[in-house]
Amino acid sequence: MTRSRPTPRLDTTDLSRAAVFAGVIAVLGLPGSFSVFGGVPITAQTLGVMLAGAVLGPLVGAVSVGALLALVAIGLPLLAGGRGGAAVFVGPTAGYLVGWLVGAVVIGLIVHLGGRRPVWWRTFIGVVIGGVLVVYACGIPVQSLIMRIGMDQALIANLAFVPGDLVKAVIATLVVGALVRGYPRAFRRTWAPRGAAREAAPVR
Repeated sequence: MTRSRPTPRLDTTDLSRAAVFAGVIAVLGLPGSFSVFGGVPITAQTLGVMLAGAVLGPLVGAVSVGALLALVAIGLPLLAGGRGGAAVFVGPTAGYLVGWLVGAVVIGLIVHLGGRRPVWWRTFIGVVIGGVLVVYACGIPVQSLIMRIGMDQALIANLAFVPGDLVKAVIATLVVGALVRGYPRAFRRTWAPRGAAREAAPVR
């Protein structure tokens, strides 16, 4: 007879962390944005999504992004450029916003794979896959549909975002690495120092 795994539960600390990172994502939109093809804005907010997934993990990271999107949906101008309201979820950016939510989950799953301590290469892979590829995979088809253009046109237009998103991925990787070393309490779980872990490991 197999035992079922306990369902993850959120405590007040988790909710506090989620709220903090929702605020971080909102603050990263304060510098504003500039729009390219089709009015899709380039912002720093994707960096906040990357950090939410990488630091908080898939569950709390998704709660953080979901909370921000819920506030946007009820009209708060928390997206770059002071945008908010239900209209943003039926415009060219709708798919990218959904991609933020899915991306945070994917990032958290990769960065915290098997409950391990985040390392730089897994963090970078996670934020690129979840914070770039997943966001594009969700955003481009919706942009193509709403703007009534071909998928190839939308894909080519989005190539302009790639360099900036890779820079964000590098920044997120550096920030997560600094937190692991200097402030592990920022994460949902903490880890024993590597040296202590080796000493505690049985000798074979």
